[in-house]
Amino acid sequence: MADDHELWERICSRDANAFEAFYCDNAARLGAYLRQIVGNVQAAEDVMQETFTQIWRSPNGFRPELGSLRGYLFGIGRKRAAEWWRKRARDPEEQSERHWEESAEGTAIFSAIGDAFARLAEEQRSLLWLREVEGQSYAELAEILQIPVGTVKSRLFAAREELRRIWHSPGSGARSKE
Repeated sequence: MADDHELWERICSRDANAFEAFYCDNAARLGAYLRQIVGNVQAAEDVMQETFTQIWRSPNGFRPELGSLRGYLFGIGRKRAAEWWRKRARDPEEQSERHWEESAEGTAIFSAIGDAFARLAEEQRSLLWLREVEGQSYAELAEILQIPVGTVKSRLFAAREELRRIWHSPGSGARSKE
């Protein structure tokens, strides 16, 4: 596929084929990332669609000299997910529904590792997911999160240490299954 700058130019000129290729290359990864952030499959799909729609309707803001197009996409997705959380926090009915969903699905779905991962703060979970599962570089993470590379490294270190602490804690169920 074309480099990021060329692809972006084609998207900006309303080339539907270029946008479709961009979508196909990135939708699965972005969806998995957003599921980790919002914790709900349907909501993650909605946020993902809003992210791609924003890029199609208003293609502006991407600067190839500052990072990758994928990093830009994930940054928009992260902001959309944060908006989703803020909206949800204001709706008490949504909060009680979420609690019920988590308890019903959590016991059936989460493994010991998933449980330990889920105990991390959202920021740590998101950062570890992007680095360890998606394979994003430190520079890409810095771009997505809009923080310096050194801060990315220190936050990753703290997230890994917290995951290790959770995994080894006496009441975690994670180690007792070995």
